[in-house]
Amino acid sequence: MFTGIVEELGSIAAIERGSKAVRLTVSAQKVLQDVQVGDSIAVNGVCLTVVTFQPTAFIADVMPETVDKTVISKLHRGDIVNLERAVRAGDRLGGHLVSGHVDGIGIIEKKEKNENAVIVLIKAAADILRYIVMKGSIAVDGISLTVIEVNADSFAVSLIPHTAAATTLGFKNSGDMVNLETDIIAKYVEKMLLPEKDKKTPGQKKSDITRELLIKSGF
Repeated sequence: MFTGIVEELGSIAAIERGSKAVRLTVSAQKVLQDVQVGDSIAVNGVCLTVVTFQPTAFIADVMPETVDKTVISKLHRGDIVNLERAVRAGDRLGGHLVSGHVDGIGIIEKKEKNENAVIVLIKAAADILRYIVMKGSIAVDGISLTVIEVNADSFAVSLIPHTAAATTLGFKNSGDMVNLETDIIAKYVEKMLLPEKDKKTPGQKKSDITRELLIKSGF
């Protein structure tokens, strides 16, 4: 679990592409200070597991599902990426709860200055926009941001000068793709409010436990 507060900008030192999977070598400093094999590090909002590390880099394997659903497949050697270590119990939650499980890809439509802020308009699919609300939270390339506008096919966020300077969104341009992760709480709430018939997982046997049975049993 992460908070969406980027700790540092790293860079892709090497990328090995298989037929479907990818192995990344990421140059970094701060996130390596207490790293161990098996630790989770978010790379542009994608939760990756450290399989080995060096004094100035770590290596992570990216499975085909992640390659298909994220912008990882578009990375090249030398690209700058947002990095964040997994949150520890007792840490301040400066952003919002971010799982590092990307929902899909957005495309930056435009960026414009507004006094000291930079407004970023991002085009997104309907199945992502359904979970985005005004003043809600969204992770864009792993950055915890507040939604300031929601449209039929896009949404907007506002960057303060620090965020623009300390993350990849500061130098990305119109047409660039970004990883999007919506608020996980919205997904659970939606499923709990669905009619019971729509909650059933394909292939899952329907439970024999009913409200009537629980009352009859004294619950």
